[in-house]
Amino acid sequence: MKKHLLVYLLVLLAGTSYVKAQKTHWFSEGLGAGPCHTYGREALYTDQLAYQLYKGTLAKPADGAVLLNDQQGKPVTWQTVKADTAHRFRSNAFSNGYLYLTYNSPKAETALLTVTGHDMVYVNGAPRGGDMYRYGWMHLPVQLKKGQNEIYIRVARYGRWGGITARLEFPEKPVMLSKADMTIPHIVPAESNDSLWVGMVVMNTTEKPLTGLQAVSSLQGREVVTTLPAIAPMTTRKVGFKVNASNALSVGKHTASVSLRQGSKVVDQKEFELETIENGKHYSRTFVSNIDGSVQYYSVAPQQKPDGKAPALFLSVHGAEVQAINQARAYKPKDWGVLVAPTNRRPRGFNWEDWGRLDALEVLDIAKKKFNPDPARIYLTGHSMGGHGTWFLGATYPGNWAAIAPSAGYPTLAAYGSHDGQIPDQARSPMEGILLRASNPSNVLALATNYKPLGVYVVHGDADPVVSVEYARQMRKLLGTFHTDFSYYEYPGGSHWYSDESVDWAPLFNFFSWHRIPKDTAALAIDFTTANPGVSGTMRWATIHQQASPLQYSRIQLSRDNKKKAITGSTQNVALLSFSLEGFEPRDTVKVTLDSLQTINYVVKSAGETIYLKKESQWQTATAPDARQKGVHRYGTLKEPFNNRMVFVYGTTGTKEENAWAFNKARYDAETWYFRANGAIDMVADKDFNPAQYPDRGVIIYGNATTNSAWNKVLADCPIKVQKGGVVAGNSRFTGDDLGAYFAWPRSDSRTASVAVVTGTGLKGMQAANANQYFSGGSGFADVMIFSLDMLKDGIKGIKMAGFLGNDWSVEQGEFVINK
Repeated sequence: MKKHLLVYLLVLLAGTSYVKAQKTHWFSEGLGAGPCHTYGREALYTDQLAYQLYKGTLAKPADGAVLLNDQQGKPVTWQTVKADTAHRFRSNAFSNGYLYLTYNSPKAETALLTVTGHDMVYVNGAPRGGDMYRYGWMHLPVQLKKGQNEIYIRVARYGRWGGITARLEFPEKPVMLSKADMTIPHIVPAESNDSLWVGMVVMNTTEKPLTGLQAVSSLQGREVVTTLPAIAPMTTRKVGFKVNASNALSVGKHTASVSLRQGSKVVDQKEFELETIENGKHYSRTFVSNIDGSVQYYSVAPQQKPDGKAPALFLSVHGAEVQAINQARAYKPKDWGVLVAPTNRRPRGFNWEDWGRLDALEVLDIAKKKFNPDPARIYLTGHSMGGHGTWFLGATYPGNWAAIAPSAGYPTLAAYGSHDGQIPDQARSPMEGILLRASNPSNVLALATNYKPLGVYVVHGDADPVVSVEYARQMRKLLGTFHTDFSYYEYPGGSHWYSDESVDWAPLFNFFSWHRIPKDTAALAIDFTTANPGVSGTMRWATIHQQASPLQYSRIQLSRDNKKKAITGSTQNVALLSFSLEGFEPRDTVKVTLDSLQTINYVVKSAGETIYLKKESQWQTATAPDARQKGVHRYGTLKEPFNNRMVFVYGTTGTKEENAWAFNKARYDAETWYFRANGAIDMVADKDFNPAQYPDRGVIIYGNATTNSAWNKVLADCPIKVQKGGVVAGNSRFTGDDLGAYFAWPRSDSRTASVAVVTGTGLKGMQAANANQYFSGGSGFADVMIFSLDMLKDGIKGIKMAGFLGNDWSVEQGEFVINK
């Protein structure tokens, strides 16, 4: 009897141990192989493993087995890799390659997969988001099947250094709140605190969407109910809810709580802290972004001893891995202005390009409304990646600043690599050339003459090991060829960060104090270059609306004589432009002469009137551009639709495999957007999508005209048709089931919003479109790109057609490179 009891207890203890072990499973052994892929800041990519995976030819990995033969014919083999005591996999075996892991599940069940240090991961063939910077809060709900589950982790060249970690956690409840990645404001006694926004992640590990959710916050007896958006099955989403902190004005930390409710049921509840900041101290405030409806924040170094006069405004953009609040705290408060630091959406974000650029502009607009600064005294500065942001934002929006001051910055992404790699500095073929043209807005060197009206102060440590001082010297040499108002300083012995003086440098702010933004009517000379009018088309009183050759550089060099009532100058690559005639009086005759062609005598009809001019064989007056054509309101490239509170619409009318692809791809993009942009996305099935319910919002279609029933709701008039087995683009036709495509198209029911399409002619083509390099800061994507699965193996040879639609959005008037 005692023997049987002992056996029973041992079995019970063993079972208990097994259950505890299943709560968290750390992966300890796997297989690595590489290099086998190249991803960077361009639409073109190669991935030999993904190619085999999608073709169905990927052999099961084994130690010593050959994955592929490289260009020199040398075999790339799988090698056993073991994790160290900190659970990290480190090996050259998976540099620019993959780490393969397996998990044998005793039953079908859900779990949370957390991987760090990787670009993305395939879980039983489905692509999922990556945590390349090892933050550790990217928890992915996954459905494990009974038996062996296969995990392929894509690793970039940096992954082997910091290592890869991977674990499975088996949650006790299916829906949870997570405090790991919250966006929290400070309570500022001098400001309103009754509707503060907080961002928190909800994890849905069920196979059903969560609807009818509410967040109920409570702080010192004050409750606020916030209705939450739907959360797709097997996903996480960062949601925003309000907190009333009007009672919590005593300096220090205060405990708040939030309950996640579905109807009358409390699904989960968490406590968190809000801090009240003493007046005059640095602080953070949150807002709901117009880009995607997510909760974002900015930080403030408040003005010291305000005197009632309009303050100066300093916009400071941070470096990589720097939080906006820490950027603000690097500055002592100034007695003559307020400093505001946007986030770039994340500490790394988008290198201040693309949505980082939009974040900076959004916060600038908020700061103008909040602090009512002197419109003539607005300045831009930043350090490291923020130094690049200063060069970039200064060149892109020269009319916004009185002066700029890049510190320890690099001018272009083509010269300075990062995790996402460099933008190639030259094309290797006409096809790659037209793809890279979409990156032209990132080329600060080509836009450098835009600095002419600005004061420029360049500061750099002369012993900087991270961003070489040679970048500053390069810009000093370039500015010296045309600029008459710049200062340059090398800090002796200065490393990359040599104390707060790296940014809070007294001579820099003294330089700012000398500079003012002139009124537009006082700007008598304009020399402005842009590569995309939809990104930046206006300088003072002149606007470039349309180009002759899309995404090539357009330049206007103009002079205005208010006494003689004349505007003269030259243009390059401009098809339609306008001039504001503010400052001229009604019945004045303004003489306009462009490119030494005929003079147009224009009689001003009303104060503040705008004259439009278009160029055909010669310049002639025109009307405002039709909203249905390209213009500053909507100019294209694939990235543009990923604005305006985009909604992801996945197809459900294809095969089981095609429908699964559409959902998985939409979820993968949503996860990547969350990681890179601190963002949130509405995911909607095609059958539930009604354009009228999403007015003026960007729409992303996943699937083709056969597999996504929303296609004709937003693409009925589009000249690009993708169905099972083929693509038609104007007069070009491509056939096969392995073709993928990306393209953009304007919403016919909106003046501003656009549609992006991620599509394929069959499952192989759809899978070839899985890569989402369009979320890499500065990466270039044309209006249209059609490619085959062979691109993953053969590179540029696999692209069939790429280019830009015409100003009327037609294929015929556009510019394309086609490989038959």
